[in-house]
Amino acid sequence: MNYDVLTLGRISVDVYPNDIGVGLADVTSFGKYLGGSATNVAVAAAQHGRAAGVVTKIGDDDFGTFLERELDRYGVDRTQVTRDETLQTPVTFCAILPPDDFPLYFYGRFPMAPDWNINTSDIDLESVKNSKIFWSTVTGLSREPSRSAQLAAYEARPVESLGEGQFTILDLDYRPMFWDSVEQAREQVTQALASATVAIGNDTECTVAVGAGTPDEQADRLLDAGVQIAVVKLGPEGVMAKTRTERVVSAPVRVQTANGLGAGDSFGGAFCHGLLSGWPLEQVLDYANAAGAIVASKVACSDAMPNPEEVNALLAERGRTVPTSQKDLV
Repeated sequence: MNYDVLTLGRISVDVYPNDIGVGLADVTSFGKYLGGSATNVAVAAAQHGRAAGVVTKIGDDDFGTFLERELDRYGVDRTQVTRDETLQTPVTFCAILPPDDFPLYFYGRFPMAPDWNINTSDIDLESVKNSKIFWSTVTGLSREPSRSAQLAAYEARPVESLGEGQFTILDLDYRPMFWDSVEQAREQVTQALASATVAIGNDTECTVAVGAGTPDEQADRLLDAGVQIAVVKLGPEGVMAKTRTERVVSAPVRVQTANGLGAGDSFGGAFCHGLLSGWPLEQVLDYANAAGAIVASKVACSDAMPNPEEVNALLAERGRTVPTSQKDLV
């Protein structure tokens, strides 16, 4: 299959409470959803009409079956989703305490989870080479054998061989509980940045990657590390993107936050769509910002990923430019 967007990384069952504003001890019922950052990005891209696939691994259990069904429902290719007979599908619980407290509790992920047990042989390297966008996260670099598999994927599409309209995106998705130390994470991120053309992260993630500093300083260091587009999320101030010749900032699209989790993944899928559509960088950021805001305003993540009509409606409502073309759709 020829992918517009192929992602590599985490998958899980996300369990969210139906009771909002209370801790898990007081929750009376839950809903289960497909989750995992890289997988959510693929879902988001598919919602924008892109041919999306994910490379990941699940347990050989009923939760794994649930995730397969959800990927099918969202139109995400799962040819490269394999089952691990030795490990269980991980489950992530979240408490929802708006506006900004969404603690996560990981079950079945430590010391090992199926998506950390991805081997190079599980990956169709030809599809990695040919995909328009290959998206990975730093989480996959925190364990073997997924680290070696991810590095092999980078080797399959060296930066110098990428054609026009091809991008290798590294999500700086740093989660301290997955790493032995910040130093270990920085070492692995530094190596991965050499294979990326786009890097995306918030202040904390950029600090791990390239050290503390202002957003502009961090973006410049990411560019010096080899990427062509550095995206630094500014929290309540929006998001900035920098290239060697351009600096753009997209102001936040303010909404009443229901659940901040998943907004970044929605941003990522919409960002991919914008890049492939050939829009100006400022338009890409505005569109991705709006897509992220829509998910932040809802409880679920994967179920809340918007389509272009929803994003365009929010942009128009807020007086932002609405894209007029969406080229390269297959």
